[in-house]
Amino acid sequence: MVLLTVKHIIADFVLQNSWMAHGKDQKTGWALPLLTHCLIHLAVALPLILIVAPRFWFVAFIDFAIHITVDRAKGLVSANLGVNQEHPWFWTVIGVDQALHHLTGFGLSIFMAAN
Repeated sequence: MVLLTVKHIIADFVLQNSWMAHGKDQKTGWALPLLTHCLIHLAVALPLILIVAPRFWFVAFIDFAIHITVDRAKGLVSANLGVNQEHPWFWTVIGVDQALHHLTGFGLSIFMAAN
């Protein structure tokens, strides 16, 4: 869980630039920024999992699939409801997004620990 949390901090905050952060939430042109962002998550998760629990290499791809789904859902909400930094729901949407990502890490950690 700690490694997946560190992975999330690195990929979501350290390595995500404004092109990805803003681009993935647009009505059009969102696909490449979103894919790039989620591939960074995969690129950070896969080596960590290979080092700690190599038989669970596929968990990095599950994390990728869930991350791209959660971020696209956030993008759809943001784009269609006009949720930007001035919108009253902005921090709620960010909070739900981050909670879902952390629950993903928690669930994947439980899966690996139980197997």
